[in-house]
Amino acid sequence: MTDNLQDVISPKLAAAIANPLFPAVDSQLRSGKHIGTEHLDNHAFLLDFQTELDLFYRRYNVELIRAPEGFFYLRPKATTLIARSVLTELEMLVGKVLCYLYLSPERLAQQGIFSTQEVYDELLNLADEGKLLKAVNQRSSGSDLDKQKLAEKVRAAIGRLRRLGMIYTVGEPNSGKFTISESVFRFGAEVRAGDDPIEAQLRLIRDGEAATPQSLQAEKAALQRDTESTENDTDVEDEFVEEEQE
Repeated sequence: MTDNLQDVISPKLAAAIANPLFPAVDSQLRSGKHIGTEHLDNHAFLLDFQTELDLFYRRYNVELIRAPEGFFYLRPKATTLIARSVLTELEMLVGKVLCYLYLSPERLAQQGIFSTQEVYDELLNLADEGKLLKAVNQRSSGSDLDKQKLAEKVRAAIGRLRRLGMIYTVGEPNSGKFTISESVFRFGAEVRAGDDPIEAQLRLIRDGEAATPQSLQAEKAALQRDTESTENDTDVEDEFVEEEQE
């Protein structure tokens, strides 16, 4: 029995699993959270054991990804054994607005702090309000009640992205203020393709692109063509892993 275990678990993987940080990091990754440099100890742990943990998670048909910006997350394959769910169109659009704000000059001017209201206002400024209202309610007439429902949906989307490690609350829990993590670049593949970052995000928001898993996959394929990548990983779906809530 011991020999068989040693064949499966390398000494370094055993050390990673025995590390007191592993249970929390594993739980966060499985819940869909992105772990960046903001979490110094957890991020350093993943850097130290990245290769071993990637092999460990591949047994569940997911990959431990380290993005170019440095943050870690789990990316599932079609046959993943870890429960997952896909972000809604509005949640992805809010994510792209957050990416735009992260790249904006206002981020430096405001010491990196934004509010829920600023995200909502920027969303209305950059996207078509009519389409947004229709996304919330197909029969929307543009009434104040419809706009109120949209604002509630935006707040819910921000809350979901907070749980995924995209933003971090500043001050009181209900202050509505937060800082934006580099992990919002999950929504900004075009930025890595060499386009002007601000213009790329503006175009994506206005066009409403990448609002579904299929369009995210198309973005990835386009990026690979632009960079003349030699990788061929067609069985990977660029979705968010998130454990189903009871």
